[in-house]
Amino acid sequence: MKKWDLNNASKTIQFSAALLTAFIGGGLFSLIRFPISWLLGPMAALLIASRFKKVKLIWPVSMRNTGLIIVGYSIGISFTKSSLSDMISHLPSMLILTTLIVLVCACSAFVMSKYSGIDYPTSLTSSIPGGLSQIVVFAEEMKGIDITTVTFFHVTRVIMVVFLVPLLIISPLFAANRTNDSPKIMDNVIPDWSDLVPLIFLFALICFLAARIGKIFKLPAPYFLGPVIVTAAIGLLGLQGPPLPLSLLDISQFMVGGYIGLLLKPEQLDKKRKTLLLALMNGLILICATMFFSFLLTQYYDLSPITGFLSLAPGGMDQMGIIAQEVNADVSAVTSYQLFRMAFIYAAVPPLLKLVLKLSLRKKDKNRNVKLHVK
Repeated sequence: MKKWDLNNASKTIQFSAALLTAFIGGGLFSLIRFPISWLLGPMAALLIASRFKKVKLIWPVSMRNTGLIIVGYSIGISFTKSSLSDMISHLPSMLILTTLIVLVCACSAFVMSKYSGIDYPTSLTSSIPGGLSQIVVFAEEMKGIDITTVTFFHVTRVIMVVFLVPLLIISPLFAANRTNDSPKIMDNVIPDWSDLVPLIFLFALICFLAARIGKIFKLPAPYFLGPVIVTAAIGLLGLQGPPLPLSLLDISQFMVGGYIGLLLKPEQLDKKRKTLLLALMNGLILICATMFFSFLLTQYYDLSPITGFLSLAPGGMDQMGIIAQEVNADVSAVTSYQLFRMAFIYAAVPPLLKLVLKLSLRKKDKNRNVKLHVK
């Protein structure tokens, strides 16, 4: 009992320290008016704090999941019959642009494999912009793929995208277009906490159940996508959920940001400097490619450059949704494109990777036989 008490007390201290650190980071970023301050502030603060080897911090996954449910609900209520119709009309561009992004990843992985010594199956798995947990699970199921390299690449890319994308959006590249986007629900109305009662309790229960069911059925990012789907469906049927106060959205960002901040272990950066450089270059190529494709997208559809970029940016669907909310982009369009890319990747990429791995193993066996024959 004493050991359990000591262990429990230690975890409480570690969690409290993480909360305080994250709050300081969010407060500082908010004070200097940094974009997405309550997402990026906790991320940066915890990432820096975890560099001190003697400092041990923890962030329960349940907090991140709660934050994702809140974000998922908020994005779900932005879907309307009009946005659903727009999403259907965008299906051809979703397919074309997603295919082009995968081709860029395949080419980038090929070049990286040639000059780094990383085998092509591992390089390709590391380059595909899918969800971190789903890609790692897939890598574990495939023999011959270096899981450590795959995990490192994807965590580095996620951190890189979540920090770089907001900075790009406030840069001169998008300066002329930041005022073109506007909130898609209840314009000019600032929600208040009192407006949530009592309907929010019903939606909270529904969203929680949707997240749990999504997890059972192995839905990608279930705590985010489950609430998005069920809230959007209920809204399309005529029952609109109440919009959330900005302070509650800040809290949800805080919950997610703290978790992401502790994902990337600083000691890995010290041991894998060459791999880090490759991961950063890979992420940069992907960001540049998706930015180029997003400008093409906005030439054919009535989307602002910010919405177009966030729709194709190689980040997680949940992170891009949070950023879209913060900058008042079209969150339904962003979520739709991100969801399509995720579905496409999970449907088309595993067979491709299996084929690549099979050909790679066959090539290795052939080279081995040639060497034996020469001897």
